[in-house]
Amino acid sequence: MMSDLSDILLVLETVILVAFFLLVMIFYIIDKAQTKHAIRHNYPVIGRLRYFFEHLGTFFRQYFFAMDREELPFNRAERSWVYEAAKNIDTTVAFGSTNNLNQAGTYYFTNCMYPTIDKDFAQPESMQIGPYAKEPYNPRSFFHISGMSFGALSEPAVRALSRGAKLAGIWLNTGEGGLTDFHLEGGCDIVMQIGTAKFGVRDEQGNLSDDKLREVAAHKQVRMFEIKLSQGAKPGKGGILPGKKVTKQIAKIRGIQVGFDAISPNRFSEVSTPEDLIDFINRIRGVTGKPTGIKFCAGSYREVEDLFMAINKRGQEYAPDFITLDSGEGGSGAAPLSLMDNVGVPIRESLPVVVNLLLKYGLRQRIRVIASGKLITSTEVAWALAAGADFINNARGFMFSLGCIQAMRCNKDTCPTGVTTHNKRLQAGLNPADKAVRVANYALNMEKEVGIIAHSCGVNEPRKLRRHHVRVVTEIGKSKSFEELYPYDG
Repeated sequence: MMSDLSDILLVLETVILVAFFLLVMIFYIIDKAQTKHAIRHNYPVIGRLRYFFEHLGTFFRQYFFAMDREELPFNRAERSWVYEAAKNIDTTVAFGSTNNLNQAGTYYFTNCMYPTIDKDFAQPESMQIGPYAKEPYNPRSFFHISGMSFGALSEPAVRALSRGAKLAGIWLNTGEGGLTDFHLEGGCDIVMQIGTAKFGVRDEQGNLSDDKLREVAAHKQVRMFEIKLSQGAKPGKGGILPGKKVTKQIAKIRGIQVGFDAISPNRFSEVSTPEDLIDFINRIRGVTGKPTGIKFCAGSYREVEDLFMAINKRGQEYAPDFITLDSGEGGSGAAPLSLMDNVGVPIRESLPVVVNLLLKYGLRQRIRVIASGKLITSTEVAWALAAGADFINNARGFMFSLGCIQAMRCNKDTCPTGVTTHNKRLQAGLNPADKAVRVANYALNMEKEVGIIAHSCGVNEPRKLRRHHVRVVTEIGKSKSFEELYPYDG
């Protein structure tokens, strides 16, 4: 009996070895015959390991080799803070800062000798958006969920964000993919984004439909409309949803073909001048009765001034109710590397400049400013408020709160945490009920820690932070007041 088993195992081993050597020979012949890849031709079979190690390198760098402050777009220290805030565990650290405070561009806050004491702490007050709309909006929180469409995100991710936003009392921006039941199911406030393809609000010919606008606006949860002129990931190019992520469900919602890339136009066909944009804003606000604003990544400040001059010529009641200012560093969306890396002004420069232009043209109180782009920690959010923002939108921080590990697979439909994939097997680990709590924790702990910074600076609530509360390290290693660098103070 034992002899028979040994013979069978010997035969199996022989078959496996023969199969292995046959496979190696097949790969050898294929590699030597092809001329497209020099490494594979010159080093057949072994050369294939290059691609395997190249793939693994992404993960080895993140977990074993990169220092806490080295990685881009988000380093380990930043991600760890978000994870801990989302889990509602201790976010304190010990033994000193790992942040290089002497590096040019670093900013820090000027604490005062007499910080605000507990009895004087104040909650952020609600701030009205859209005084000329039929239904103005009065959100309280300053920190909200930025535009990420269903399609770019998975179903359980959108459901978790909707529920978490309701728990935290913040808004959820739909992204350009249209309004879905998943956005609505949690009962949170919704900002309906209209991209250049007008998904969700267009007729069969692809034109903006007043009837569809009314249908969306009929949902009481929809509080505002955002016209996306451009985004930080790809200024000058429309949204991109790779065909492998266009499922039957998403194709039906967007009115597109299954399996084909969904590429939005690079601008609205209706808008080519400041006057056209003002008309477009007022058409949507007039039809829906809801506050309506614009989102863009700043490029030419001259164009921003042209818009503000046109608004003053027409009358302030015709102005957008808010401006969402995105950052040139890129965002969660798929984009060509050239646009992601080198097109668009980063938020560090554009936010104070645009706020100053609003002051210059007397529009600062009329138009609310929403800052967006890589503002995932409390120091970055506090900086944006000091620079002049009224609200902050964030996308990737909330992705981290859902469990994102920065695998950089968002556009491949292979996200290992289920956040940006439509693969049901990979989605199975993302429980909307559990992750909703983490989404809410992240938002609420953000408010709490930004408040701590404000109190350290001697003001009783975050929106009272000003530019003189921030100093920026210059090239010579000496810091300057942010107010000195950008003299107009909000």
